[in-house]
Amino acid sequence: MNASLQGKTTLITGGTRGIGRAVAVALAGAGANVAITGTTESGLRQAVAELSAEFPNKVAGKVADVRDSDSVADLFRWLDEIRWADGAAPGLDILVNNAGVGRFKTLVDLTPEEWRTVIDTNLTGVYFCSRESLFRFRNRGGGYIINMSSLAGKNAFAGGAVYNASKFGLNGMSEAMMLDHRNEDVRVSYIMPGSVATEFSAGGSAAGWKIQPEDVAEIVLMLVKMPARTLVSRVEVRPSRPAQK
Repeated sequence: MNASLQGKTTLITGGTRGIGRAVAVALAGAGANVAITGTTESGLRQAVAELSAEFPNKVAGKVADVRDSDSVADLFRWLDEIRWADGAAPGLDILVNNAGVGRFKTLVDLTPEEWRTVIDTNLTGVYFCSRESLFRFRNRGGGYIINMSSLAGKNAFAGGAVYNASKFGLNGMSEAMMLDHRNEDVRVSYIMPGSVATEFSAGGSAAGWKIQPEDVAEIVLMLVKMPARTLVSRVEVRPSRPAQK
C-alpha cells in the first residue's frame, strides 16, 4: 500500500471544503495531480490558491454544477485539456464523487425543489460524473471511482426522507456499477461515514467526538493504494465514542 500516486490524476467534486478538501490534501500529498470543483468562483479560487501554495503545480479547479449534464460534460472536456507539470497523460485515473447536499424535513414538508436539489446532487450528479469517467477509463485501461455516501444510506432516520433516499440509491448504484465494470479494470468503492465534523452536520467542526474530514481522507488514500487485484467495495466508518444522549 505504499505505491506512489505520482502521475495519477484525480477529480474531486465538492473539493473546496470539508471532506472533499481533506481528500484533495491527502491525494496531492501522495503525489497525485488533483482537480477540484466548487459551486462558486470565489470559493473555488480561494481553495485552489491555498492548496497550490502547499502543493505547487499539483492543483487545478473549475466551477461546475454536477446536477447539470452540460456543466459536467464541460468539466470533463476541461480536464482532458489540462497539461500537468509532471507530464502526466491527459485524462483521469481516479474520480471521487464527494459533492452532496442535505435537506432534513418530513416528506410532506419537502418542496419539490428541495427534493430535486438533493436527488439531483447526491445521486444524479454521481451518475453524470461517473458516466463521463467510465468513457475515459475504457480508453485508459481502467480507473477508480469512489462515492462518498453515508450511514444514512442504510439507517433511515426521522426527517431524512430525501437524504436517505439519495444515499440508499447511491449505495445501490455503486454496487451495480462495480459489478458492471469490474472486469474492465474499473474499481468502484463507496464510503459511508457517520457524523463528520464539517459545516454539513449539526454542531459543525466544534464537536470533538466526531469523525474528522482527514480521517475520511485517509480511507480514500488507503483505497486507491490497494493492489489492483484487491477491491474494498464498501467502508463503514463511525465515531469511536459518540456523544451520549
